[in-house]
Amino acid sequence: MKSKLMSLLAALSLSTLAVPAIAEDAHPNMPFGAKALDIYRTVIEFKSTAEHGETPAMARYLADQFRDGGFADDDIFLFEIGNAAGLIVRYHGDGTSGKAPVSISAHMDVVEANPADWVRDPFKLTEEDGYFFARGAADDKLGVVATTVAFLRLKAEGWVPNRDLIIAFSGDEETGMLTTRALVQDHLALTNSEFVLNADSGGATLPDGGGRPVSFAMQAAEKTYATWQLTITNPGGHSSRPRNDNAIYELADALIKIREFKFPVRANELTRRYFKFTGERTPGPKGEAMQAFAADPTDADAVQVLRADPGIVGTTGTTCVATMLAGGHAENALPQSATATVNCRIFPGEGVAATEATLRDVVGNDAVEFNMISNPTETDPSPLREDVLAALQKAVDNKFPGLEIVPYMSSGGTDGMHFRAAGIPSYGVNGGYSKAGDTFAHGLNERILQQSFYDNLAHWYVLLKAIAGDS
Repeated sequence: MKSKLMSLLAALSLSTLAVPAIAEDAHPNMPFGAKALDIYRTVIEFKSTAEHGETPAMARYLADQFRDGGFADDDIFLFEIGNAAGLIVRYHGDGTSGKAPVSISAHMDVVEANPADWVRDPFKLTEEDGYFFARGAADDKLGVVATTVAFLRLKAEGWVPNRDLIIAFSGDEETGMLTTRALVQDHLALTNSEFVLNADSGGATLPDGGGRPVSFAMQAAEKTYATWQLTITNPGGHSSRPRNDNAIYELADALIKIREFKFPVRANELTRRYFKFTGERTPGPKGEAMQAFAADPTDADAVQVLRADPGIVGTTGTTCVATMLAGGHAENALPQSATATVNCRIFPGEGVAATEATLRDVVGNDAVEFNMISNPTETDPSPLREDVLAALQKAVDNKFPGLEIVPYMSSGGTDGMHFRAAGIPSYGVNGGYSKAGDTFAHGLNERILQQSFYDNLAHWYVLLKAIAGDS
């Protein structure tokens, strides 16, 4: 018997074939194309990192864009928390749908970038070889600009949605997510919605040689983000008198054990559906392994193949990895402490407490102190909605007619987790089209295809009209 998920997707794929798409060309001379590029270039130059603290300035700039675009002051709300900021903008509808608002989320902050390490200035938009290079070019100033410009263009065209639409931009998604929590806790009266369209996830992978992607991925779930600091303390002493209980060595032993440990394989209906669909369209051993895993997640050979791929391993269960390291206080002294940061992405249902207990068992050393330094938010997958899938299909069809949408679970964390925790389903639907080798978010020389920038502008324009207007 087909699962409810598979039945819904099958019915949707048949029904949407009969629905005409909202055609929208994507190129530099498209309506608001030049305006979008100007905003993109400007927001890239804001060093909206936790270290530089220019996110509030970026939020104020965007608020001015909305005011200049015809949005009333009463419909623009900006708040600051420390050196971060959040921005809420309401696009009033006429209420004819009788439905609650829809929120659109994205984050204004970016990961730090050291100009000395980059080939180009990370905080200047560089156009080269058909790409835009900059920190945040993809993650997530692409989403911020596309959704902002969709609001501005639709407003300029005099379009009135049949329900309210709400911009809900956060300002510290890459760090503490305090502004995201504030969006759905302190300011829920402004952001409360039937569901959220998340511009920080979703998209399709373009073949390196050109052509159509295999599918369009829509994020419907994500793993729990949790980080611990592991610390060993020691009396220390003079380096000329070594002792066996060296804090650095003890910590290294613990990290090696974590490296060698593999969390149990996990699967749910969403991930099995993803592997089945993707495996049928992926050639070679990887595709065969995906299909085998979808049929039987205990298939050891399939698990081995999938867990060898960094882009896939996170979909097969919980992962924990060391990301930072510090120890010692002088070159001629034995270390009095050593600390490592271990970041985990926990499979839904596993639980934060159970994951810590597992790590403690793996380390097997009571002298290692575990200190949680994040504030984990555990959420269940968002229910698949036919209205969201149908609207998204129109936006996808604008670029690749008939391309199938595949819901998936994200291994990385987004603002969507906090909306889900507040009882608001979240769906990652950004129109990010990129080649597999162009994924440099959080890394050096972040980039996107220039054409993808304009594709995403068209994507959000069509998507918002489909979700709150055109039938």
